Amino acid sequence: MGGIVSNLHSSSAQRVQGATTEAPWIRYSLIATSLIFLTLFLILPLVVVFVEAFSKGAGVYFAAITEPEAAHAIKLTLIAAAIAVPCNVIFGLAASWAIAKFQFRGKQLAITLIDLPFAVSPVIAGLIYMLLFGAQGFFGHWLMDHDIRIMFAVPGIVLATVFITFPFIARELIPLMQEQGKEQEEAAITLGASGWKMFFRVTLPSIKWGLLYGIILCNARAMGEFGAVSVVSGKIRGQTNTMPLHIEILYNEYQFAAAFAVASLLALLALVTLVLKSALEWKAAREHELAVRTAQAQ
Repeated sequence: MGGIVSNLHSSSAQRVQGATTEAPWIRYSLIATSLIFLTLFLILPLVVVFVEAFSKGAGVYFAAITEPEAAHAIKLTLIAAAIAVPCNVIFGLAASWAIAKFQFRGKQLAITLIDLPFAVSPVIAGLIYMLLFGAQGFFGHWLMDHDIRIMFAVPGIVLATVFITFPFIARELIPLMQEQGKEQEEAAITLGASGWKMFFRVTLPSIKWGLLYGIILCNARAMGEFGAVSVVSGKIRGQTNTMPLHIEILYNEYQFAAAFAVASLLALLALVTLVLKSALEWKAAREHELAVRTAQAQ
């Protein structure tokens, strides 16, 4: 009887393994398809960008990225990202904390509004700001009377960048905080910790990898934003052009080497973002594995 049961278990295990293990040709076909896709749509375009950037020599390349208009575009891109990312960090922490830790009316509406920039075209977002702060917009006359410039200036570019990028950090932290629950925070409060001490000693260490991951994605999106910024900036050379807008102008003027030279900086940003993303994922996985081993040992 025992032998029969053992044979039944063995045959059952073999059937399960056969049902969940694909044939070798399927596995190799999937791998080949993935590699071809990555080559055509990721690796090859990146290679073309750098080849075209240096097609006329290193001298032309460095001249293209250091000439005054390009330098101003790089500076303006860094300024917009330097303002937008901290704003989104504050908003993301506050929004994720409220949504994950508390119950309140309109909670689902708040989540929907956070996702709004994912659903709305960036161009539409730029037009919304034009309707609000443009010369003929809702606040336009008041702004003109007080000599305040938002559209076709740095404030408009920052506003558009903040709008487009604010879901990234919140969307990384909300599911993470919901999964962790609030038992640790409640225990810290019970032991007499203040709100700020609880946040810095308990909450922040548990979400640090998700927060850093969201910051990296937010920064990459902020520097690469085109649609909304193109509407609110006016594309004034040397004044309101960010790197993506400057690349478009150079390309339209048939200055291909210069356009690809500036584009290579954005490509480098993308590569650095991927490296940092992979490093954070590896670090988080290692830390989780270490915590699991420690818990098992205890």
